[in-house]
Formats: sequence, C-alpha cells, structure tokens
Amino acid sequence: MGKPQSHEPVTSEWMASPSPRHQARQALPNTTLGEERQSRGELEDEPATVPCSQGWEYDHSEFSSTTATEWDLVCEQKGLNRAASTFFFAGVLVGAMAFGYLSDRFGRRRLLLVAYVSTLVLGLASAASVSYVMFAITRTLTGSALAGFTIIVMPLELEWLDVEHRTVAGVLSSTFWTGGVMLLALVGYLIRDWRWLLLAVTLPCAPGILSLWWVPESARWLLTQGRVKEAHRYLLHCARLNGRPVCEDSLSQEAVSKVAAEERVVRRPSYLDLFRTPRLRHISLCCVVVWFGVNFSYYGLSLDVSGLGLNVYQTQLLFGAVELPFKLLVYLSVRHAGRRLTQAGTLLGTALALGTRLLVSSDMKSWSTVLAVMGKGFSEAAFTTVYLFTSELYPTVLRQTGMGLTALVGRLGGSLAPLAALLDGVWLSLPKLAYGGIALLAAGTALLLPETRQAQLPETIQDVERKSAPTSLQEEEMPMKQVQN
Repeated sequence: MGKPQSHEPVTSEWMASPSPRHQARQALPNTTLGEERQSRGELEDEPATVPCSQGWEYDHSEFSSTTATEWDLVCEQKGLNRAASTFFFAGVLVGAMAFGYLSDRFGRRRLLLVAYVSTLVLGLASAASVSYVMFAITRTLTGSALAGFTIIVMPLELEWLDVEHRTVAGVLSSTFWTGGVMLLALVGYLIRDWRWLLLAVTLPCAPGILSLWWVPESARWLLTQGRVKEAHRYLLHCARLNGRPVCEDSLSQEAVSKVAAEERVVRRPSYLDLFRTPRLRHISLCCVVVWFGVNFSYYGLSLDVSGLGLNVYQTQLLFGAVELPFKLLVYLSVRHAGRRLTQAGTLLGTALALGTRLLVSSDMKSWSTVLAVMGKGFSEAAFTTVYLFTSELYPTVLRQTGMGLTALVGRLGGSLAPLAALLDGVWLSLPKLAYGGIALLAAGTALLLPETRQAQLPETIQDVERKSAPTSLQEEEMPMKQVQN
C-alpha cells in the first residue's frame, strides 16, 4: 500500500501489514461506519471505511517526527493537534495582560528576566513532554512567557533613547525579528524531529538571560517610582559607557530628585487608568482598533500566502525575505512622514493589495502572487510601525499596561483570522473582503491618533492630557542629554 504525500495517516482501508511501530499495540474494537454506508461502498466497488485497529503508518519523507505522529493525533483526535496552537495563543493573551501590568508595577528588567527564564524552562519541558496533556499545558504557559518579550523589549529601548534615535532603534529591533524568521526556515530544514527542533529554538534564551546582566532598568520608570538613587546610578553608568564621563555636579542627584518629585506616581497602575481620562481613553480605543486590524490582516495574509505552491521551508523563507525591504520603507517613512501617516499608509497598502486581488482573474496567477506578497509586506510594515507608535503614545507609568491591552486585542484579531478564512464557504472572495475591510477601518482609525514624531515620551497621565511635554520633562532632558551620544 502506498503512503500519502502529506502527513495525514492512512485510515481509508485496512492495513495489509501494520507498521512495526504499532505491532505491539493492543487491537482496538473493530467497528464499521454502518451497514448502509458499507453497502453503498460495495456497490461502488470501494472498500468500506473502518477505524484502524493496529495503528497507522505515517509518511516520514519530510518530517521524521511530529506531535501528531508522536501521540497519534489523527482521525477522532486530529482536533487535539490543532488545539495545541489554540492553547498557545490563549497563553499569549493571558501573558500580554499579566506582563503589561506587572512590568509597570515591578519594573521592566525584572519582568524581562522572568519572561526569559520561564520561556527557557517551559520550552525545555515542552520538548521533554511524555504526554499530550503535558505538552498542551507547557505550550500554553510558554505562550504566556513569550508575550513578555514582545511588550517589554521595545518600550524598554525607547525609554533609554532620545527622539533622534528612537526610530532607528525600533526598526532595527524589528529587523532582528525578520532575521529570526528566515533563520527558522534553515533550522527547520535541518532538524526534522519536533523535540530537537523545539530544543533548538528554546536554547537561545540562555544567552538572553546572561545578556540581562548588562541591560539597565528604565531610568524613566525608576523616577516615576521615586527610586532616585537607582536612577542616578544608571544614568552615570550609561554616560560612562557612551564615553561621556560626567562628575557628580553636572549630573547631580538633586537634579534627578527634582524630576522624580514631579513625576512620581503614588497610585499603582491599573487597566482602568487607560480609560479614566478623555485623551488617554481616545488613544486606547483607537489603538485597540488599529492593533486588531494589523493582526487580523497580517495573519489572514499569512494564511493566503501559504497557498502559493511552496513547501513549508520556502514559505517561511519568503515571509522573512519580503519583510526586509518594507522595513527600510518604514524607517524612511516614519522619519519623514511621521508615525501616524506611516501606520495609516501601510494598512491602506494592505487593504489595496487585498482588494486588487479580487479584481485579478484566476488565470493571472503571477499577478495574484505578486499582490499577495505585496500585501504581506505592507502588513509586516504595519506591524513594525504599530509597536513603535504605541510605545510612544502611552506615558511611562502606563506604557507596559497599554502595550498589554493592545497586544491582547491584537492577538485576538490574529486568533480570529483563521476563522474568517472559513467564510469562503459562503462566498469565495469573502475572506479577502473581511481582511481588507478591517485593514481599511484600522487605517482610518490610525489617522485619529496624535503624531509622536519629534515628541518627548510622556511620563504621566497628566502629560498626555496636556498634549505637550511638561516643564518637568524639559528639565529631565538636561540630565538625560548628558548620558547620550
């Protein structure tokens, strides 16, 4: 009996001889799908379909081992294989909320360390899973830990940078993400066993943990918490690293204390604080719409691009290669056109690419492919911009909380994207209309947000409500400038 080309098991007829992997298995009850169906199959000269009593033989030509072949997540249990991804993203949703709140309360560096250590431990536990239940639990918790990376790293960077260097740092960080996407294609091609592959992508967390020894806590956050001595120490250390040694008088603790006295926040951060005041409420509502649109269209296009006739490794490599030129576009656009227009423009480009594909006939496959790739590039550019833009909109005291809320809604949009693909059963073009329509709505919403180009990062809720940098921020620039290049 021949093997299928995919990794789906052979269940359509009895095995002539069971796979050696399953010969020792106790036979399952032998039942048919019903006499009526059996008779119909015999009339059509086709064998009746019955459950495999001695297991399955899998096609290992592309992958030597997967979770499906490990625990036989096929036939009646094939839903469990898909559920593992759902559990993972459910963990990401919870993690985004938790890390957003906790990092505003306990600090960026401390929670980043928690995210690294948790990801390493849980990733290793996932690779060593002895049952599907253990794998599902560890993957859910891993998703929660990984959420800490995406919402902590960018704000921590921006809180140490001046206006001039925020753009290049934000785009550069996103470029490393693209490098990882492309590298994953190579690693996946070389490692075909799921346990070793999971181990390979988890171990880089170890040097990440070590690198935190040189990562300072956000001085801005320390000042809002009244921890003047720690902030002063970090500022002096940063100045020395930048080759700008300063004496105690030029960066005095009294000057830092004066800033901290006006920026200190007594009340603990809360998600309700994002909606208490008019301007911050406006920003939060607009941001959740934009984040939903960015994620929904991004993952929708990713599902669409995956049907270009490429294998899984070529598709993964294409995803990364398409992102690089569009990140350069983002860098140039946010510097000259600003964050708001760049966010709206990239989302509009995504919507136009999806809409134009609806007008292209099915015979013009090359044009359809080009439009799909263009749409994927624009959606990635929108993703890059939204992290930078959102981090600059929220004040320091609520920056991580705001990122947590928007990341939560964004991941919800990403989770709903595969469900929208099922709308093709109603009308073939309906999924593309849904992805493009939501992207267009998000583009219009982005235009309602305030521009942050050449603006100082707000520190408190009052700074946001005043729509301009307060005096205390201007005073803070004096010690901050002395530590920058």
